[in-house]
Parts: sequence; structure tokens; C-alpha cells
Amino acid sequence: MSATRRTLEERIADQERIAAITALKYRYWRACDSKDPEAFRDCFVREGASIRFGRMGDYDDAAGLVATFEKIALRTVGGRHVILDMHHGIHPDITLVSETEAVGRWTLRFRQVNLADNTEKIATVEYDDAYVVEDGRWKKSKCHARELWSITRPLPEGTVVTEDF
Repeated sequence: MSATRRTLEERIADQERIAAITALKYRYWRACDSKDPEAFRDCFVREGASIRFGRMGDYDDAAGLVATFEKIALRTVGGRHVILDMHHGIHPDITLVSETEAVGRWTLRFRQVNLADNTEKIATVEYDDAYVVEDGRWKKSKCHARELWSITRPLPEGTVVTEDF
């Protein structure tokens, strides 16, 4: 059926699907920033996700990425986290393939403080995702991230970093 012949109910249902996918992506980034591996894992299909993260590795299931996430994000020294991340996703471009499948592209504004190296990194990353409905909820079945550029610089003398996780 052409887009102009679709009913109002069908178009509203499409918008609700897109809103649910958008909320999924934001939950994923919020889990990254709040260091929540369970919420992070819950964003992916149970098994078989295609994950490509450049220097962070390629995985054929979310379990490998979760293990890497835990190793990096949850590392502490002296009771403080070593890595502090900030993910701001913009420019969503979501296409519904069917009622239970979709693809999406996003741009990420990324900022990271590394207290082990005493550096700050700023980067832009492009995401190429696929989504499916699993057990009535949208999940990521593909998540390919590609860093376009980054700047890493030392934290200025006297920088005070606080955290409250």
C-alpha cells in the first residue's frame, strides 16, 4: 500500500514504533553512562547480534560486548571509576522494514574522561543499527559503530573530577 493510502491508524502505529526504537537507543546510551551492564545487555537480542566496534572489537553476540563494557566502564582505582563517559545521540534516521523489523542510523557526540591517563577524549561516531521485536519489545540485532574523528588531550592541571554513581 502506498504511503498516501495508508490509514491514520497505520501511520500512528509507525510513529509509535519509531518512538519505541528511539527510546531503546537512548536507554542503551544511558546504560553506558550510568555503568549499568544489565540495562546495557537488555538492549540487545538474546543471541546472535552483529556488533562491530572498531578498536573495541567485533562480536557475534552481545555477551562479548557486555564483558568488554564491564572491563572498561566498571574499572575502579581507589574506589573511583577510571573511565567516565558521556553519550549524546543525534540525527536519528529510522526506517521501518516491517512491523517487527527496522534499521537506523545515528550520530553520537562522545566525551570520555580517562582518569588513568588523565586525558579527555571527544569524538563523533556513526552508528548503523538493525532492530527487531523480541518478546514484544524492540531490541538491537545489529550495532555497528565507526568513529569518524576524535581529539584526545591532557586534562588541565588542577582539574577536579567528581562522580556520584
